[in-house]
Amino acid sequence: MAKEVVRQHLPLMEEEGRGAATDDEAGRDRHYLPDTPEEDPYQAGHRTCAGCGPAIEYRWVLKAAGQDTVVAGPTGCMYVANSTYLCTPYTVPWAHTPIASGGSFTAGMAAGYEALIRKGRHPGPYPNIITMSGDGSAADIGLGPISGALYRNHDALFICYDNECYANTGIQVSPTTPYASMTTFTPFGKAIPEGTRLPPKNLARMMAEGHPHCYVATATVGYPVDLMNKTRKGLNHRGAAFMHCFTPCQKGWVYQTSMTVEIGRRVVEAGLFPVWEYDPEQRKYHYFHPPVQRPVTDYLAMQGRFGHMLPEHIAAIQQAANQNWETIGMDVSAELREGEDPERHRRMRDETYSMPLNRGVGA
Repeated sequence: MAKEVVRQHLPLMEEEGRGAATDDEAGRDRHYLPDTPEEDPYQAGHRTCAGCGPAIEYRWVLKAAGQDTVVAGPTGCMYVANSTYLCTPYTVPWAHTPIASGGSFTAGMAAGYEALIRKGRHPGPYPNIITMSGDGSAADIGLGPISGALYRNHDALFICYDNECYANTGIQVSPTTPYASMTTFTPFGKAIPEGTRLPPKNLARMMAEGHPHCYVATATVGYPVDLMNKTRKGLNHRGAAFMHCFTPCQKGWVYQTSMTVEIGRRVVEAGLFPVWEYDPEQRKYHYFHPPVQRPVTDYLAMQGRFGHMLPEHIAAIQQAANQNWETIGMDVSAELREGEDPERHRRMRDETYSMPLNRGVGA
């Protein structure tokens, strides 16, 4: 007789202060973290860069998931940095897969655990099954298998940690590389002054619209409690879930090492990475409205990869951000509208943009 497959249920943490991405009464300037789990399935001893955004995402996700978790990691930064010298920093089972196979491997793992539990060959409960793929895998080479796993509704959480480039192999362009940024495959010059010509792929929206039965969310390392809660929501959801997490890359983006979390907040406050979650039961999007709306220059100026931009490039990015504000239901101020005019940036080049070297440092 087949046995019942018992799922785990992870309680959500209260959110307030700068660790959250929900409305609160405590004030956004409050640095607050609830009592997070003491266990750390992602231990010290790996070889990620100082200030590595994906490493921060890995730690918070696995802390939220807990010890009864199995992880798949397709080829990427976090595979190379975390499995050197025949050892890993994980205290939970972890498997490396080819870069294109994160979705198919995880689908098989989920189906396998269900079969073993039903046949009485695994005591249960059903483990938290997670695959964490870089944007090169999730948005490019391995997009098809992940989409297939979501369509078949395998009970697992599929995460894209997005550092907006192929950072592991030398900072090449990826489908999520933003417009007018510089990579080794999209250098700026006289012929192509903007560097990267195309806008980034809207990966999370593709997943939500194409797989309406799945829980889908966006998150960023700038809001750690929100990231942990969305991890738990995705794991609690019966069936497939997908999360797109913004994870800055100090090496590829060229910024001060200590600014990773701040950049993770500013990209939201600049309107360039909307934070939301998709409810499959209601088929509705729930958007986070940041309390601060910044001009995109407050975000771009912190990173060397945008240092070559001309006024028309900044204006184009501001226009895209303003469209994002409208999409999530927020008003666009006159100042942000003025930023759509390249002439404004030409006038301000000497007045505002020629600032000290520490421009962008601090909250």
